[in-house]
Amino acid sequence: MTDQQDPQDPVRRPYPVHWEADVVLRDGGIAHIRPIGPDDAGRLVDFYEQVSDESKYYRFFAPYPRLSDRDVHRFTHHDYDDRVGLAATVGGEFIATVRYDRTDDNGRSAAGRGGTRAEVAFLVQDAHQGRGVASALLEHIAAVARERGILHFTAEVLPANRKMVKVFTDAGYTQQRSFTDGVVHLDLDLEPTTESVQVMRSREHRAEARSVQRLLRPESVAVIGTGRRPGGVGRTLLRNIVAGGFTGRLYAVNHSFPPGAEIDGVPGHRSVREIAQGGGTVDLAVIAVPAERVPEAVADCGEAGVRGLVVVAAGYSESGPEGRERQRELVRQARSHGMRVIGPNAFGVLNTAPGVRLNASLSPEMPRSGRLGLFTQSGSIGIALLSGLHRRGAGPSTFVSAGNRADVSGNDLLQFWQDDPDTDAVLMYLESFGNPRKFTRLARRTAAAKPVVVVKGALHTGAVPAGHQVPVARIPDSTVNALFRQAGVIRVDTVTELLDAGLFLALQPLPAGDRIAILGNSESLGLLTYDAALTAGLRSTPPLDLTTAATPADFAAALAAALADPETDAVVVTAIPRVGREEPADLLSDDSGLAAGPGGPDAAATLGGEGEGGDDPALGEALRAAAAGDKPVVVVHLALDGLADRLAGPGGDGAPRIPAYRAPDRAVRALAEAAGYAAWRAGAAEPGRVPQFDDIQEAAAADDVRRMLPAGSPPEGVTLSDQDATTLLGRYGIEVRRALPAPDPDAAVAAAAALGYPVALKTTAPHLRHRADLGGVRLDLADEGDLRRAYDELTARLGGPAEAGPVVQAMAPRGVDTVVRAGVDPGAGSVLSFGLAGPPSELLGDIAHRLVPATDRDVAELVRSIKAAPLLFGWRGAEPVDTQALEELLLRVSLLADDLPEVVGVSLDPVVVAAEGVAVLSATVRVAPPPARTDLGPRALSSF
Repeated sequence: MTDQQDPQDPVRRPYPVHWEADVVLRDGGIAHIRPIGPDDAGRLVDFYEQVSDESKYYRFFAPYPRLSDRDVHRFTHHDYDDRVGLAATVGGEFIATVRYDRTDDNGRSAAGRGGTRAEVAFLVQDAHQGRGVASALLEHIAAVARERGILHFTAEVLPANRKMVKVFTDAGYTQQRSFTDGVVHLDLDLEPTTESVQVMRSREHRAEARSVQRLLRPESVAVIGTGRRPGGVGRTLLRNIVAGGFTGRLYAVNHSFPPGAEIDGVPGHRSVREIAQGGGTVDLAVIAVPAERVPEAVADCGEAGVRGLVVVAAGYSESGPEGRERQRELVRQARSHGMRVIGPNAFGVLNTAPGVRLNASLSPEMPRSGRLGLFTQSGSIGIALLSGLHRRGAGPSTFVSAGNRADVSGNDLLQFWQDDPDTDAVLMYLESFGNPRKFTRLARRTAAAKPVVVVKGALHTGAVPAGHQVPVARIPDSTVNALFRQAGVIRVDTVTELLDAGLFLALQPLPAGDRIAILGNSESLGLLTYDAALTAGLRSTPPLDLTTAATPADFAAALAAALADPETDAVVVTAIPRVGREEPADLLSDDSGLAAGPGGPDAAATLGGEGEGGDDPALGEALRAAAAGDKPVVVVHLALDGLADRLAGPGGDGAPRIPAYRAPDRAVRALAEAAGYAAWRAGAAEPGRVPQFDDIQEAAAADDVRRMLPAGSPPEGVTLSDQDATTLLGRYGIEVRRALPAPDPDAAVAAAAALGYPVALKTTAPHLRHRADLGGVRLDLADEGDLRRAYDELTARLGGPAEAGPVVQAMAPRGVDTVVRAGVDPGAGSVLSFGLAGPPSELLGDIAHRLVPATDRDVAELVRSIKAAPLLFGWRGAEPVDTQALEELLLRVSLLADDLPEVVGVSLDPVVVAAEGVAVLSATVRVAPPPARTDLGPRALSSF
């Protein structure tokens, strides 16, 4: 394309700092995107000199070897409105640029005239082409254009410039193409489409997964801060990497090393640049120097082309304001060189894959190779998880303990683990949320392929460790549960439960259903397991007691029979030491959770078998042999730790490994969680649909909101009048029962005559309307006499018409009173809520939530997920109510909340669900300036 010339400097808006962003490119590297300004003249000239003649020709449609002073001035002076330029930078230098100029419909400059079209053009250094830089710039320049009122981009591209044509055509926007005079003409509608959002998220997934892969599968590692004396952090890390058997190249770095130094058999260097100057490369640098020396190390890594950093040094956000600023600078510096950061204050990373064998952590031992992806923020929790899995015969595929998680977070690991062939399940300990919307989206996509188990800390306090300087979303625990439930995430409450679930998922297949069989050699233990199973929501047949004299063959036969039963989805085997030796066993360990029965426990039994430490080799082999198949088996044992180790340990004959637990509730809880996840996953292929209703007037509703929300409204917004609320809800087919004001008895009688008897009389005063004890609602008033008596009683009790605000409303059909709400959570987004009106929801908290937009399947589950749901379905012979009409109402409220971001609160209370239809008796709607969305807009890493 040829640029229009405008010699006059534009009147500039203030520098738009909010347009700056760090983005992950296709190869996993980082680029910084920012507006171009007058100070960038030198950078622009240097950038242009490194662009090939062919790329320059594609940009200007003619040979253009150098930029004139006029060009440089024009391309660096923008008004950030009609003319905008963005640059992608690495190490502070330009690697690509994009600009737009506002035009009219005929392609002429519309500067100062407010056109809705703009011409756009790109230029990418040849060395950086193919990294997805132009695609990222298109996302950001399109977002800028929409912010400035531009609705369409036009572009002219030479046919030979196939890469640039593909940038436009693959973006997913609605577009038109034509070909005239040897030029491809493109017109893009910048309104995001389902396809453009999907394209953006797919690119984000591939890029972020690749960025984590560069950290966890390096071919070369440098440990910066390796001391000569044993015991230091750097030396410990180096030894752990060596002892773990890392398969790649390893370097030790310390600025005081003499030439040719060697530490623990590893070549030593004074800097990473020295390694690069000698022809070596470093993919991952583990920085173990004091915090004040980290900037020097990061600069060294950036200049040497290191791809990623693990920073174990402390002294950052966890140490106060100075440390917080130090942490921000660490991330800024690393990203400016295209590097991602795990940490600071990190415990480290592990990859047990045979082709990697990386233990770049403070864990003294390389754990056994497994198929669990582990993420923690706390190092102490991380080591507890690693050791706990190791004791139980399992291990991680990869492990990341991110410390202060200033950059790389659990969301990044989900992107990586989703497609990682070495990971079958994901375990996460989250002390805080940075981006709950994104976590939900990523977790749902990952859970569709493999289980995701999460402990979410700070259940009651909402507190997070001091080092978590990145944005933290504090959202109610009930909303967290809704997030997890819709995403298919298995939520557990403790690290022990996380280990229990992980052990099951690592060793056993998912159950096809919730029907279990229980068998074993202890009647008491079997009954305890049976009770625990019912409590966990599993369906179980009465336990089969094999007696304490049962042999391994008895166990094997019973297990085989149970697994062959088509009515059984899983089997729980209970085992205590069998009779046969004289040494007494301490059957009731401190963590067993069991107590002696009235006749004494089966403690009269003594340890049997030939193994030591409560082992029974024959029983272990019999169970493993019988368990072969596609149904899961778990073992509950007492005083048989040796047997548990044998069952969970690897076997050379390919026999299945069986998880064993020391308490019934732990075993059945893990099994129940797996069954619930399996049911969710089976239905994930059919998530439902978001229906569209022909009678919804979205455009008119949007106009209403703009009218009802005047400019300059406070951030908390305004509550609409009853009339405005009724009008807005009516646009979405939600009818609110008409209520007429009754400032005096005669007005009440006139209102009743207009509505028709029978009527209800009720107060509208906010502080009185939900006080059932005050009698603020009078129902079934059949005539004028009833109404006048009720009016006198109500106003006498509640303080007169002025205070009570009485209204008259036509009686609704009898039914179940419910409450439907939608509100905006700053972290989670719009949330749809449902419960029964009154004490069930207000006193007992029996409310269920789903994220918006809800599907038809979501609302069906929502209605049935509250504890009081049986009241809707004919409890104790009552007539069932119209749940289909209720579900339609929920869908309409969900659509309203999703379509109109300014609607930040809707409360329909009560909604009477009758045998036929629903009646909304009262509605409150609050509107406010729309909150910022963390899940929309162009791809960008979290700010620091």
